[in-house]
Amino acid sequence: MKASSFIRGILFVIGALVFSVQAQFVKNVSNVGTTAAPFLEIGVGARAIGMGGAFVATANDASALYWNVAGIAQLKRPEVLFVHTNWLADIRFDYAGVVIPLGVYGSLGASLTSLSMGEMLVRTVEEPEGTGERFSASDLALALSYGFNLTDRFSFGMTAKYIYQRIWKETAQGFAIDVGTLFRTGLKGLRIGAALTNFGTDMRMSGDNLLVYHDIDPYKLGNNDRIFAELKTDQWPLPLIFQAGLAIEPWETEQQRLTVAVDALHPIDNTESMNIGMEYAFREQFFLRGGFRNLFLRDGEEGFTLGAGFHVRFLGNFQVKLDYAYADFGRLQNVQRFSINVAF
Repeated sequence: MKASSFIRGILFVIGALVFSVQAQFVKNVSNVGTTAAPFLEIGVGARAIGMGGAFVATANDASALYWNVAGIAQLKRPEVLFVHTNWLADIRFDYAGVVIPLGVYGSLGASLTSLSMGEMLVRTVEEPEGTGERFSASDLALALSYGFNLTDRFSFGMTAKYIYQRIWKETAQGFAIDVGTLFRTGLKGLRIGAALTNFGTDMRMSGDNLLVYHDIDPYKLGNNDRIFAELKTDQWPLPLIFQAGLAIEPWETEQQRLTVAVDALHPIDNTESMNIGMEYAFREQFFLRGGFRNLFLRDGEEGFTLGAGFHVRFLGNFQVKLDYAYADFGRLQNVQRFSINVAF
């Protein structure tokens, strides 16, 4: 009875969070480019991306820290995940996460997300070829997560994260939470997952680059035309997104398994879309994956995804998982991801 009441309470909290931001979703425009920290929307884990990003209801490895934090409660052994992505326009994206199961007390997790790019020339209207100075930009997110099983079928998780952005001498900081739930129905492995991510503070850039000299009355002679001032930038919300998904094993034998998954996405900065994907496993050692991202998205560039994986055991329970994913980006060509997952 107590567990049932607690589950209802959690569902009420999630519903309240979704309702509180509903006004931001109902606009009939895409809102692309109107959020801060868009790097938070870059998916992690080559396995999940190979399945088209349809991973909210699967979420059974360390990448659950990103897709659905409730999934870390499923892990029985500690796992460490490393992801490297050569993102668009020579941008480097890296992710590292660790999950430590605590038995009946749930699971703890931590992650670091980093996006960086090479140095660029500082250009101005007067000096379009460059001033001789160089600048760079980078993003960083640090997160702590906790997930636990409320019953033998229902899991819940939360993540708290600190977000930092920098471009030359300007910076912005913010805080956010993720909330996730996962329900295992027991019907042919059918699972139902839901996650609300990046619910947090607005972010505003500030720094030395915004300090200027200003003439408050350019039409008046003899006044101080070099008053020290600071340009005020607008503040922008984080890329809040609500996702709900289903996953099932329609075919499973002692040596082979087929998982099919579908997710529905409801982001604050774009129109609704769907991710679909599947994973074929042979002896839980060799894997082939395929999927499609952002199905039905208006003016979307992302398309099909492909992936493969190989899992090998050492010294008994020590397991290394190597995964690769290819994602089509239409006119932006493609993005390839590599990830290493170590369970011990």
